[in-house]
Amino acid sequence: MRFTPFQLLTHLASLSQFALLVFDFFTDDLTVNPIQYITQKTGKAALVLLCLSLACTPAVTLGFKSAAKVRRPLGVYACLYASFHFLTFIGLDYGFDLGLIYEAIFKKPYALVGFSAFLILLPMALTSTQGWMRRLGKKWKQLHRFVYLVGILVIIHYLWLVKSDIREPLIYGAVVVFLLLMRISCVRGWVSQFKVLRPLDSLAGIGAKQKS
Repeated sequence: MRFTPFQLLTHLASLSQFALLVFDFFTDDLTVNPIQYITQKTGKAALVLLCLSLACTPAVTLGFKSAAKVRRPLGVYACLYASFHFLTFIGLDYGFDLGLIYEAIFKKPYALVGFSAFLILLPMALTSTQGWMRRLGKKWKQLHRFVYLVGILVIIHYLWLVKSDIREPLIYGAVVVFLLLMRISCVRGWVSQFKVLRPLDSLAGIGAKQKS
């Protein structure tokens, strides 16, 4: 399987946060609170990658067709970081103690919302392959539309988690709302007139054209 330079860059960029965490671990640079540090870094990476995945369809509408090729990988990477985020929470923070985990999830609203988002995202990541697309048929698209619900739940999770400065989660929330609006047919039809990202698509496709 051949990757275009844009696809390769997407994979490398998506894995960069994990590489930085590994580097921080081996250089003993996980701060004075390593559990909190890992939780925050993996959570932020999952959110950013989820937003980028949601942005792929609007990007295609604006002329950047190459974005369609990285939509599913970005979603899978988002789920990967969300899994690290969740494992850090139940493993490093609560030592896999089922009683403590149950109490933490079901007695803390932000944890319950985040857990719900993860449970919805996980089957989408597991069914992201071509094989599952064929098996599920029309149901595949129906299942993967829940990614927008995941986006909303993650923003709520972030808002409830932050105790003081909520500016950053509100910015991410505005991005998710904007991307949801781009799904409305009349909005998408109007925006499709402006192919402002077409030059980027030409640039991203240079490598593929040279290989062919």
